[in-house]
Amino acid sequence: MVRWAVLGPGRIAESVAGDFSHVADGELVAVGSRSAERARAFADRYGIPRSYGSYAELLADDEVDAVYVATPHTWHVAHGSAVLEAGKALLMEKSFTATLAGAERVVGLARERGVFAMEAMWTRFQPAIVRLRELVADGAIGEVRGVEADLGAGRPFDPDDRLFSLDLGGGTILDLGVYVVSLAQMVLGNPTRVDVSGSLMATGVDGESSYLLSYGDGRSATLRAAFYPSPGAARVLGTKGWIDIPPRFHHPDRIVLRRPGSEPDEIVLPPASAGYSLEVDEVNRCLAEGLTESPTMPLDDTLAVQAILQQAADQIGVALTDHP
Repeated sequence: MVRWAVLGPGRIAESVAGDFSHVADGELVAVGSRSAERARAFADRYGIPRSYGSYAELLADDEVDAVYVATPHTWHVAHGSAVLEAGKALLMEKSFTATLAGAERVVGLARERGVFAMEAMWTRFQPAIVRLRELVADGAIGEVRGVEADLGAGRPFDPDDRLFSLDLGGGTILDLGVYVVSLAQMVLGNPTRVDVSGSLMATGVDGESSYLLSYGDGRSATLRAAFYPSPGAARVLGTKGWIDIPPRFHHPDRIVLRRPGSEPDEIVLPPASAGYSLEVDEVNRCLAEGLTESPTMPLDDTLAVQAILQQAADQIGVALTDHP
């Protein structure tokens, strides 16, 4: 039984903690915040036995095996590194870090220490996406030549909200772009060229980002993320057909296999829970097998995605940084 802790009880941590009742071979035993009152309130809501008013106290708890880090992106390097230095397994909320240099630092530390680390990209563990990868590997749509994906969410501008704070890693690149880019990287691998356009908001974060990933052999991915509503659909294109991932593609309950001359094959595979428990299950499974990386969400894939997000920030002019 893996003993888990939450570091940073924010919005996304609420969703993950609420899904822990579906986790196999793991239990949530502690939570740490910069506020003892906030940590205690979070612990009371989710029946967590121990709460701490500092991250240092949490990481000094010898009865914690793994830590889920859910602080803002710009703090991920500092907090993720502290988890690894404490010798505890790390599940870091996406995006893994705010910058590529920060991701390389955390990955390097994990590998140097031989401690497990994984990006919390829950999409890769959804049953429908697992089936999509199997179909692609089996040649169900022939040779894969392209990916199309969009993810938009209506967010009215609020300079006091984390989503619009440059200091906290706001903007679509890290919050929404990570999903479309990770899907493309999962299916097509690492691009040879990245072209990105977008627009900046008054606080210096981007309000939309569009990506053209090229692979040097004609394969490509066209992707979009935005702080305005969009379908949130995706499509994987092959030489013998395609697979649709209906909205919202980052946590789908089905996929549709389409091939010329055949009726559409709708494959319904909803997760048994909200879907967050699946990434925790993966960490628990890997730890039981003595692995330091997940074969489904390896650190090299995290670095590849982070490199694309860094190029997006650079091309649009978003000055992302990591806190020391």
